[in-house]
Amino acid sequence: MTEMYVKPEYPLSDITSRIIAAASQVHYYLGPGFGEVIYQRALALELQAQALEASREVWIDVFYRGTKVGQKRVDFVIEGVMVEIKARAELQDVDFVQTLSYLKASGFRVGLLLNFGAPRLQIKRLAN
Repeated sequence: MTEMYVKPEYPLSDITSRIIAAASQVHYYLGPGFGEVIYQRALALELQAQALEASREVWIDVFYRGTKVGQKRVDFVIEGVMVEIKARAELQDVDFVQTLSYLKASGFRVGLLLNFGAPRLQIKRLAN
């Protein structure tokens, strides 16, 4: 199933495809309707089952012109990919902007925004 998400033009596609496959499993099993924390916990279990190295609720440093100006918590860092999850009926522009801002300010190269609240798992890949 992961092969459908692998695209050589996407940075870290091999890892993001595995993350997306794990998230798809969680969404398939639980469906929409739960709060973010339920999906976080389930995804953490699925990532572990898929042998992906993941840290949940990670504080990342935020930089401005090379100077640390604060910290922000992201839902996951999975093998070098920053992952934010949502549980909304539909992703909103603010979700995309927020995740992109976290990605740029933190210096991570690749991020995923995953929404478990919609009838189908919504996936946005972001690159810095």
